[in-house]
Amino acid sequence: MNRFLDEAQVGAALSWGRLIPELERALISFSAGLVTQPVRTILNVSSHGKRFGIMPAVYGNVVGAKLVTVFDGNTTLQLPTHQAIIQLFDARTGTPLATMDGRLITEMRTAAVSAIATRLLSNADARVLAVLGSGVQARSHIHAIRLVRNIEEIRIWSRTREHAERLANEVGGHAMSAEQAVEGADIVVAVTAAREPILYGRWLKPGAHVNAVGAVGPSVRELDDEAMANIVVVESREAALKESGDILLSHAFIESELGELLAGTKQIHPSQTTIYKSLGIAVEDLAAAKVVWSAVSL
Repeated sequence: MNRFLDEAQVGAALSWGRLIPELERALISFSAGLVTQPVRTILNVSSHGKRFGIMPAVYGNVVGAKLVTVFDGNTTLQLPTHQAIIQLFDARTGTPLATMDGRLITEMRTAAVSAIATRLLSNADARVLAVLGSGVQARSHIHAIRLVRNIEEIRIWSRTREHAERLANEVGGHAMSAEQAVEGADIVVAVTAAREPILYGRWLKPGAHVNAVGAVGPSVRELDDEAMANIVVVESREAALKESGDILLSHAFIESELGELLAGTKQIHPSQTTIYKSLGIAVEDLAAAKVVWSAVSL
């Protein structure tokens, strides 16, 4: 019988310790060609800032899809801008297994993949973290990156100073300008709703690592051409060449997929300045949903 799992049930079953290794396996499988997954379909919903995404995949013993809404105006309604459900089916029989709330899965898997990229691409002694943005993903990324690096200083910038100060107080950081936050930082996370660059390459210190998370779409970007001229890594080349304005508008070269780095078929020395361009792919959602399903099925 198909089960419905709400966000509380998902949260009780989903741990970082189980999620990150499962995502690593999923990314390796994806880059090895073992996952069937088209680039997501995006439908505009009635007006600017309202989108509906369909993200199906076949991964191991499950078939499934995430249905996700991105309604930017929800901030004024005290509602999440990203909401989703994930449907899992048994890949052997096609039997529906579970329908689960996808908001928390989206939040956690996005930050977890950035943490994987940070572990692979940043210097092991990285201590200073700059975060551009102050929303749900900013908080989740701070938590996830602290799992893989010994962060001693957190710098926060947001377009709304009050929001930056609130987050800084929560995490023991300091609010400052974007330029001040980025200059000298070892790790930078860009998780904003920007449509034009807010992070400039001239601010980055040599050897810094950037997780560029916020801009999804071929006409929007968070990083300028100079930043994107560094070593660029993605989850999926196919998705990046259709969905990433940061890559398309700067004509950036994609050095590797994360799955290739995890499998050891590609190598990037952590002394290089690196950009991980995050877009989110369906197999990550199925991998996270499998973790939840396994936990509740015991």
